[in-house]
Order: sequence, then C-alpha cells, then structure tokens
Amino acid sequence: MKQVPALKIDGIIIGQSLAIIEYLEETRPTPRLLPQDPKKRASVRMISDLIAAGIQPLQNLSVLKQVGEQNQLAWAQKAITSGFNALEQILQSTAGKYCVGDEVSMADLCLVPQVANAERFKVDLTPYATISHINKTLLALEAFQVSHPCRQPDTPVELRA
Repeated sequence: MKQVPALKIDGIIIGQSLAIIEYLEETRPTPRLLPQDPKKRASVRMISDLIAAGIQPLQNLSVLKQVGEQNQLAWAQKAITSGFNALEQILQSTAGKYCVGDEVSMADLCLVPQVANAERFKVDLTPYATISHINKTLLALEAFQVSHPCRQPDTPVELRA
C-alpha cells in the first residue's frame, strides 16, 4: 500500500504498526508490551485496535485527499472525537498510570501518536481527561519524548518540535 511504518528486521520487512509491535514482543520481549494476564492483554489489544483501526486510518493522507481540502479539518475532528468518546469511556475502566494498569503497553504506543494527531487537527481535548492524563504521563518518559511524531526526521517542518 506504500504506507509507513515498515520495519526491516531479521531478514524480513514488516508493515503495519500492530504487526511490528507484536513481532517485537515475540522476538524481543523486554520490555514487555503485552501483559501476561489474558484479560489485561485483551484490553490492550482492544484499545490498540480501536486507535489503529478505528480512529487513525480516517486521518491518513489518502483518505483526507478523498474528502477534499476544505473538508479535511472537520472530517478529521469528527473522526477523532467519535473515537476519543469511546476510548475515554474504555480507559476510565482500564487505566492505572497508563492505558491498562501501571505498565507501558502496546496501547500506550498507539495513544501518543493519536493524541499528537488530535492536536494537529485542533481537537479540543478538554472532554478527554483520562486520555490527556495518560498522554502527559507517557510524554514524561524519555522513550516517548524521543519517538514523538514531531521529532521524526521526515516530519514536515511546520509540525516539528
């Protein structure tokens, strides 16, 4: 599909965020990104899928081009708001320090870039206290600071930190 991300590793190329994360979890399990508890693991996957399949694709460049330039902001805001309404409710029952309990998980890896997208599209985050609190907590961690979308080499100049 000529999309990012793609990871070349161990002699293979893996596309799609969740497939990459799952591969890394299976081949390099430290730090653990999926909890051992099956119920928590299901929550992590549910949240990750909600973000990666339910919210984020609606802001892909290919979709936004179809919507038309004058409608892009409203379209993205509607998609993010709809997804964040559901996500906020879920996180109110699963969150500890992070999306699911007190360990960083795959769900957290999905959350931070989606909040960055929300900010990019000027979504009012006031109604999303849980999402905002978790994001702020995650951004205090060095790994999230250096990997933030605004700090990537291919980030457009106007979106860089």
